[in-house]
Amino acid sequence: MVTPFVRVGTYPTRNFALESSTENCGRRMWASKGADQESAKAEFIECLKLLEGELEEMPYFHGDHFGLLDIALIPFSCRFYTYETFCRFSLEKERPRLVEWVKRCNLRESVSKTLPDPYKVYDFVCQQKKML
Repeated sequence: MVTPFVRVGTYPTRNFALESSTENCGRRMWASKGADQESAKAEFIECLKLLEGELEEMPYFHGDHFGLLDIALIPFSCRFYTYETFCRFSLEKERPRLVEWVKRCNLRESVSKTLPDPYKVYDFVCQQKKML
């Protein structure tokens, strides 16, 4: 089976594009309103669709093993609550396999102890939004 880890040669460009897209969409989702916010939400969900497609039916991006791609991508998950709250949508409904992957990763002590609390991230973003 060819996993995303094996296809790593294609990732530097895709990973940079994905990171740029999610970072740009993320800020637009909480800092804007109306059509721009909806556009950012749609773009973000489309990025997550790409990730979910790479994940396929595997528990982790490397198959049965938590690997480098999981380590690189799981930090984005602490922002999901913020995005869902500001844009009023549910990732559980939009990208259920990706949400399951996040939950599975968070069961790992190394992940759960490292990532910030999503509610604290939300509070921080609310403070940032007030300063705009």
